[in-house]
Amino acid sequence: MTLTEKLLARASGKSAVRPGDNVWVNVDVLLTHDVCGPGTIGVFKREFGQNAKVWDRDKIVIIPDHYIFTADSLSNRNVDILRDFVREQGLPYFYDVIDEPEGHWKFDASRGQLKRQYGSGFAGVCHTALPRKGHTRPGEILFGTDSHTCMAGAFGLFATGIGNTDAGFILGTGKLLIKVPETMRFYLEGEMQPGVMAKDVILHVIGDIGFDGATYRAMQWEGPGARGMDMDDRMTIANMAIEAGGKNGIFPADQKTFDYVDERIAANGTKSQYEPVDLDREQSFVFDRTYDVSKLEPTVAMHPDPGNRALAKDLGNISLDRAYIGSCTGGKTTDFLAFAEIVRGKSVKIDTFGVPATPDVVAELKNTRWDEHSVWDILTDAGVTMTENASCAACLGGPVDTFGRLNTPMNCISATNRNFPGRMGSKESHVYLASPYTVAASALAGRITDPREYLG
Repeated sequence: MTLTEKLLARASGKSAVRPGDNVWVNVDVLLTHDVCGPGTIGVFKREFGQNAKVWDRDKIVIIPDHYIFTADSLSNRNVDILRDFVREQGLPYFYDVIDEPEGHWKFDASRGQLKRQYGSGFAGVCHTALPRKGHTRPGEILFGTDSHTCMAGAFGLFATGIGNTDAGFILGTGKLLIKVPETMRFYLEGEMQPGVMAKDVILHVIGDIGFDGATYRAMQWEGPGARGMDMDDRMTIANMAIEAGGKNGIFPADQKTFDYVDERIAANGTKSQYEPVDLDREQSFVFDRTYDVSKLEPTVAMHPDPGNRALAKDLGNISLDRAYIGSCTGGKTTDFLAFAEIVRGKSVKIDTFGVPATPDVVAELKNTRWDEHSVWDILTDAGVTMTENASCAACLGGPVDTFGRLNTPMNCISATNRNFPGRMGSKESHVYLASPYTVAASALAGRITDPREYLG
């Protein structure tokens, strides 16, 4: 069996499953956030009763992160709905924006978007916060009310996005009926060349198979090229399985995985036991292709979808109005370090916004020093407008006062994960997806630029 098949077989109490089988699986973690959480809670209460209790308090993780730092009153209210439910149910894993268990969240627009407006328990973007808080354990089943939940598959678990109705059912039962997907294998060989990042790998692959090329299929990543990647690289790739229509993305768990997970579990006191699944020698795939990552070049997904692939070096005629680095895919510390490597000692030519994925990333950028300067200062000195308020921000548009939102038609190059029309705001805007390296180089040039021009 493939990794996904082995995980679903174990979670359903079966010795084996095949693609197309419908199985009831026991859920290890349910994630929800401020956009879908209120609806999920509504379904749960409607179907199980106003006074019903969730199936397992310790298996529910709630992370407000999407429409947070906005003065929109309905968005602020959603966080309060989550807090009320958490208090009612006694849920331990709620990463609130504020520290007052019975308080109310209200973004203070008069304080601006740049300085911190959150309490000590806030975790930032859910998909990046989950592993940082010790909730992504190899061998488990994780569902989340967000399409990019598949990012957790980087840790050797089955993770996929679901709707509010399914999530409400899980809240009450801890189970979900799921069809076993076919598996596509992407076998990576070689080592990425300077200027090429994991984002280029996934953009190349989606361009190869199409933005619907993995519809309801598992995308399994293997080979020496995959093993050579760190966990941040694997997260970037697993995150964008959904941009090819994938049901889930998954990497085999290895020592890098265990070291990362064990460190995060110890730091946060989350569940310490887990049982990974190993690769079978014999596996059956619906698609099996080898990619030599040493031959890849900086890649861009052009408007209007993630599969519209081109090489950065061929797009120098496209002028830009904005550059953006952030989100679960592009807001990790390593993403900002790559960005800073390019812009260090230089000045951006276009409006450039930076949104760290978590408060930990903010702290790491401020505490990491290069030649007596913090990376945070290197970025701001280059003209990047950085916010301390870690969130999804403009990655998915949001209310008009969202930091970095495209409120007028413009060309934007972004390290985020999705570029369908209207995704980051204006439906008339064109969003170009690229790696942090390529976004940084393009911000300096004011046009789409191959980062190797700045890497010597």
